[in-house]
Amino acid sequence: MTSLTERMPVLYLSHGAPPLADDERWKRELTGWSAGLPRPAAILMVSAHWEAAPLTIGATETRPLVYDFWGFPEHYYRVTYPAPGAPWLAERVAALLGEEHPAAHDEERGLDHGAYVPLVEMFPGADVPVLQISMPTLDPRELYRLGGRLAPLRDEGVLIIGSGFFTHNLRGINLGGSSDAAPANWSSEFDQWGAEALGNADIDALLDFQHKAPAARMAHPRTEHFAPLFVSLGAGQDAGAAETVIDGYWYGLAKRSVQLG
Repeated sequence: MTSLTERMPVLYLSHGAPPLADDERWKRELTGWSAGLPRPAAILMVSAHWEAAPLTIGATETRPLVYDFWGFPEHYYRVTYPAPGAPWLAERVAALLGEEHPAAHDEERGLDHGAYVPLVEMFPGADVPVLQISMPTLDPRELYRLGGRLAPLRDEGVLIIGSGFFTHNLRGINLGGSSDAAPANWSSEFDQWGAEALGNADIDALLDFQHKAPAARMAHPRTEHFAPLFVSLGAGQDAGAAETVIDGYWYGLAKRSVQLG
């Protein structure tokens, strides 16, 4: 990673399941991405796997990981990621939210797999402080506004990451073939639409994706894995169009991941 010399970018990434650790191509893509980033003072993570209202600030000291998945081989439950906490960042988040949006705190809540699975590959030294916050809603416009309130953190060396999955329908996942098998039409159509909307910086269309995107209900029967994108878009709203850094499919799900700024 390069030294911090400018405003931090904002990321939205498709985080993968625990077996991401076995996908050499995807690991290389994440490692290559982080190598080109300024070194952050801290990481603020918004994961699809933590919904809580009001917005809740997670542990500010290192806590055990949250293994929020079931039925995987035992070695996936032995992964560790002892990143330092970021108490100063928790204070800044609470201050930016202000009295109109008071935050809750959960000092026992460690990083879930939407946070640590990609961070293990991108920042393997676990030497960058990490703070996770919950999504208080799935409403795209509210999350976009939340991202806007958090945007000043970019000038303080904070890397804001929204972690989800660009298409996410586990009933439609194709585990019978190879991990890079051709996707179903619903996944590729939504992915292509989203790529165009991001490339055109068409925020209005993205915010209204449930009505404007093809196959939206198939791509996201429940929208929690697309929702972190709106926090990222809000935090990077002055950065212009998002740049796709990773694309392609994993067992039929679009793993498109983008950078703003």
